[in-house]
Amino acid sequence: MEVNTIMSSQIMELQHTVQMSIMQNALNLNTVAATELLKDLPQQQVAIHPYKGSVIDSSL
Repeated sequence: MEVNTIMSSQIMELQHTVQMSIMQNALNLNTVAATELLKDLPQQQVAIHPYKGSVIDSSL
């Protein structure tokens, strides 16, 4: 094989490795950011039904 061909294939492999590393880092950062956003959300309050459990229907 020619030296140019070998170097070309090695450069392509290096570019692929760098791209995968960048994508993995971006995914990790997005995961951390999403987790922090979910933690910072205010806790939802349970909606209290206006009369459920406090009114008894005795017309039966």
